[in-house]
Amino acid sequence: MEGKTSWSVADTVDYKGFPVDKSKTGGWVPAALILGIEICERLTTMGIAVNLVTYLVGTMHLPSATSANIVTDFMGTSFLLCLLGGFLADSFLGRYKTIAIFALVQTLGTGMLSVSTKLPQLRPRPCNNLIVENCEKANGFQMGILYLSLYLIALGTGGLKSSVSGFGTDQFDEKDKKEKSQMAYFFQRFFFFVSTGTLMAVTVLVYIQDEVGRSLAYGICSVAMFIAVLIFLSGTKRYRYKKSFGSPVVQIFQVIAAAIKKRKLEFPSSINLLYEDSAEDLRIHHTDQFCFLDKASIIAVDDEINGSNSRPNPWNLCSVTKVEEVKMMVRLLPIWATTILFWTTYAQMMTFSVEQASTMHRSVGGFQIPAGSLTVFFVSAILITLAVYDRLVMPVWKKWKGTQGFTNLQRIAIGLMLSTMGMAFAAISEIKRLSVAKHNVGDTTGTSTLPISVFILIPQFFFVGSGEAFIYTGQLDFFITRSPKGMKTMSTGLFLTTLALGFFVSSFLVSIIKKITGRNGGEGWLADNINDGRLDCFYGLLAALSFINFGLFVLSAIWYKRNAPNNTNPATEMESINGSYDEEKC
Repeated sequence: MEGKTSWSVADTVDYKGFPVDKSKTGGWVPAALILGIEICERLTTMGIAVNLVTYLVGTMHLPSATSANIVTDFMGTSFLLCLLGGFLADSFLGRYKTIAIFALVQTLGTGMLSVSTKLPQLRPRPCNNLIVENCEKANGFQMGILYLSLYLIALGTGGLKSSVSGFGTDQFDEKDKKEKSQMAYFFQRFFFFVSTGTLMAVTVLVYIQDEVGRSLAYGICSVAMFIAVLIFLSGTKRYRYKKSFGSPVVQIFQVIAAAIKKRKLEFPSSINLLYEDSAEDLRIHHTDQFCFLDKASIIAVDDEINGSNSRPNPWNLCSVTKVEEVKMMVRLLPIWATTILFWTTYAQMMTFSVEQASTMHRSVGGFQIPAGSLTVFFVSAILITLAVYDRLVMPVWKKWKGTQGFTNLQRIAIGLMLSTMGMAFAAISEIKRLSVAKHNVGDTTGTSTLPISVFILIPQFFFVGSGEAFIYTGQLDFFITRSPKGMKTMSTGLFLTTLALGFFVSSFLVSIIKKITGRNGGEGWLADNINDGRLDCFYGLLAALSFINFGLFVLSAIWYKRNAPNNTNPATEMESINGSYDEEKC
């Protein structure tokens, strides 16, 4: 019995609900099956997103800015729905079922998109007029079918992405030294797999879309996703399943509600008089920060806590540990807020940068590079950065500093600075492109190819791509490792909402800039024909905003490090556990 116990993992069961056997479950093989479904999800979502703007402009005959906003709204919704997926996983389904169900939803949506791009009734008639603005635009029914397909895909993406990374880390035991080391590399490998799926999307899939047919390309995505689900299900017996701790969203509302109800009560003379019902090894020590929330742990006269089997109403009384878990989530918010703008700059790589590429010389020998495939430089930058960091920086840093590479906050900071540089280079490249466009005699429609190489766009793709390699892994690591054990799925969803809000901020900025700069009948910065606009000014604005945001992030990181519980001096911590309240703070 003793030997069997040594091979078990705390708070983890097998597919039958029994304690797991380490030798038969978890590790890299089950994690690889989970990563496989992530590759196909990226293949599908990115394969659609990076080239969707050309379909909306060229086939559905929509204006440039409108098309860009449709793409960013689609991507934003995909990541925003991660909160829904995380809630369902924590409250009802568990991560395993959530991944399986929403992967099938995405398969259905992609299949519908394949059909909608095949049937001529679901798109406007082809336009022979060189002036795109005079072509017949897609009607409400045609756009409705397209939206239904896209948002089914978004629902599937949001549901499964909220649980994939968390379910992957469940396959490693944090208390086992060997498996903990493997988990440190999991975040790097996870994003490498994500980027591999993206690379396939922007090369093979985009080429099929442009040269063979979009319907076939989307059909391939649907079939690939279905096969990935079958492979994922094949590992059912080998997975480790974490026990559910209930919905963290409900817990957060319970703490807030109880604190508000007891807002007029006085704090007790000692912290030890606050309510606590968690086991000793699971307790989180009290901290002075956000002490208003401590009101939720004050034992009132009408709180029924007598008897070993009776538990108080959690909407009236919460344990110190529950309150501290909510505080841990609140501490993440400044870092969360200052990473949103990165994804706004990222959104430009799939919208305006692709549209820039479509106007430029893209031939290499006799081969014409599809405009959407220019993001291959973006993905290549990610893969190169990850490889160099994984194989060179991490080993060197471990020998020098004794740690596994840069900290998560340092990686986020590097990513933010690189994206700022990327937007600066984007503005410079656009100035050059516009200069050529103005001197391109005879192009009155904006449809001819400009005599300037598309490769001048490489720096903006490279810097933002390298930035994503650092910021994605840094954010994923930060939000998973700095959140309470029972809130890791929610914290993953919180991280992914930065992507969602980044895309929505992009849509908002585009709408505002178009409205402000396009007054009095002018084209403005974001004209329907980008040769008539000032996209360089828009990129310059993003570079300036990114620089300001970087400064705010540094301040937030300093604040977080000062206030994080694991940075507390042991003597001060014991004083907090056993002492009285700091009157100045509370």
